[in-house]
Amino acid sequence: MTQDAAGIDPVSIVAGAAQALPAGAGFRGAVDMVVLLAVLSLAPAVLVLCTCFTRVVVVLGLLRQAVGAQAMPPNQVVVGLSLLLTFAVMAPTFDRAWNAGVRPYMDGTVASSAEAWAAARQPLREFMFAQIEATGNWQGVYMLLAHRGVDVSDPSKLTRADVDMATLVPAFVLSELKVAFLIGFRVLLPFLVVDLVVASILVSLGMFMVPPTLVSMPLKLLLFVLADGWTLVVGSLLGGLAVAG
Repeated sequence: MTQDAAGIDPVSIVAGAAQALPAGAGFRGAVDMVVLLAVLSLAPAVLVLCTCFTRVVVVLGLLRQAVGAQAMPPNQVVVGLSLLLTFAVMAPTFDRAWNAGVRPYMDGTVASSAEAWAAARQPLREFMFAQIEATGNWQGVYMLLAHRGVDVSDPSKLTRADVDMATLVPAFVLSELKVAFLIGFRVLLPFLVVDLVVASILVSLGMFMVPPTLVSMPLKLLLFVLADGWTLVVGSLLGGLAVAG
């Protein structure tokens, strides 16, 4: 057994596998495999950018900074809660994409993967367009279209069919970042008032050696809990998302 294992030549195994492929398909098959692995590694990140995850995780991150607890809640909790909220919001869109493109392709009713992708991406496009239209953040779409050489002098002549995924996805991310920063400003403002009041009181009492955050953080936590802050923040996030379709 030891001699057999020692006599295995990896080079001969690879060469034999290459010869087993159909004539002319060895290099093409290798390239197809590399492309498939690249797509599978990038697909989750791209799909996340097509959802409301960007808005949710940015707002929750700003909320953590506003409270002053740099490591609480930890990153795992922030990202996990963001993913759960994203799945809750995107579940109808994912179901429509699955039933429109993935399931027919697996059942064999759709001949090509291109047709399945065209059908599956349509619910995602409708969701992204709905958020951009609800917020009125069309500037990113026009900017990216103009960069690609499309005439945007008269936006009324443009249709959604003129906006491909390569333009829609980055424009949607820019729109989500803008909305997230606006929500973050409203979240930060009350905590900023608490910080200013605490700092003013400490200065008036001559307690210059006491860090303001040492006093303000418990007050901010108490204020956040009494105001049911988690419900307010999550409710604001969910209420600000437009329903597609």
